[in-house]
This record gives sequence, structure tokens and C-alpha cells, in this order.
Amino acid sequence: MDARFVGIPELVEAPSVAVVVDVMRAFTVAAWAFAQGAEKIVLAGSLDEALALKEQHPDWVALKDGPAAPGFDLVNSPGLLRSVDLGGRTVVQKTTAGTVGALAVKDASLVLCASFVVAEATARVLRGSDTVTFVVTGEDGQADEDLACAQYIARRATEDGTDVAGFVRRAAESRAATELAEGVREGVHPDDVALCLEVDRFPFAMVAASDGPLMVLRPRTVPPVTEESAPATRAGRPAC
Repeated sequence: MDARFVGIPELVEAPSVAVVVDVMRAFTVAAWAFAQGAEKIVLAGSLDEALALKEQHPDWVALKDGPAAPGFDLVNSPGLLRSVDLGGRTVVQKTTAGTVGALAVKDASLVLCASFVVAEATARVLRGSDTVTFVVTGEDGQADEDLACAQYIARRATEDGTDVAGFVRRAAESRAATELAEGVREGVHPDDVALCLEVDRFPFAMVAASDGPLMVLRPRTVPPVTEESAPATRAGRPAC
């Protein structure tokens, strides 16, 4: 597999297969939302769009970065979200980097949104892909927590025995982790960093696709690769 790692500003054309990585915290939060029962997540392009969608659909749950704000139900924190019942609900998510990155590759044939909590399932979807573009969303492509996760997923897509410890260590020592731990960012729970560093907590990948005028994220459960199925998965189409 030919893996490319780029920041959002480097995207000049739609890739064939894109993995948009935001570890701290957009796509850790998205995974938790699905675990808490959300049916789908609408990725909004702006705060105004998120509020407009909420106004049109009062039963939807609006979520944003930073502190609580009028019109929004939740903030972008896995620690705060894990106690919320989202059974059957639609979530509208707008964040600084993750949702921006996903919308930037909306014309790709396959868009996966990822973090450590869904790393293995994401890697299994990618097995058999020829070329994959990993969008490192944080810090214009320099965020080490996102790059470490992207590199780990890329390695897992081609190798079975990859040790995750070094990749998680890099993420734990990143600028984002430090800022979250020290309370520099708002809308934070004390457990957010630890929750973002959990590996393979959830058994699904997250696939974003156009649904009318909206970009919608949905979970896709990926069966474990068995010894019998592994060769076909690697040689043929991505497991999905």
C-alpha cells in the first residue's frame, strides 16, 4: 500500500481513498457518539451551518469545540459525552480540524474518519487498497498525535505484528495532549487524554459519504480477520 501523509492545506485534488485522522478530539468523540447510540453524524462546515441544521431539526444534537455555547447541546469531549444517551439520535458535529479535513476530501471514493479508538477496524477496511491518503488534520499536518495514529493505521493495514506502544507514546507527548491535560483548551474533561489514547476500544470503522447536500458519518462494523480470510483480504478488495 502506498501511504501518503498530508495536512489539509496540501490537499489539491480529491484522493481515491482518504483517512481523515483527528485523535484529540473530533473522531474520538465521533466514535463515542456511535457507542452511545447515535445513528449518524452530520459533519458541518461552519458553526452557523450547525446551528441552522439544529434549528431545522430540533431533535438533532449539536456539538462543537470549545466551551458550551447557545444553541449547542454538547462540547467536543469524549469524557463528557460518554455519559450521554444518544440512542437513535443524529449528531451535528463542527470542530476546528477534524470536520474540516473530512469535508476537504468529500469527493473521494472512500472517506474514513479515524482515531486510535477505531484504528484496527479502520486498518482492516484499508487492506488491499493500492494508494491511501492520510489527512493529518491538526496543526496544518504537523500534529504528532494525528501523524502517529495515521502511521500506525497504515502499518496495521499491511503488517499484523505492529507494536502500538511507540505510536501512543508520541501521541501522549504531543502538544494537543499537553494542552488538554493542562486545561489550556476549554470544554475538557479530565479523562479526555486517556480516552483519546485508548487503542481499538470500538469494533467499527467510521465512513463518511455524501447524503444529499450533507456529509454524513456512519459506523461500519468490520469482522475480525481470520487466518483463512487474511490472504484474500490483503490481496483483493478492502474488507468492508
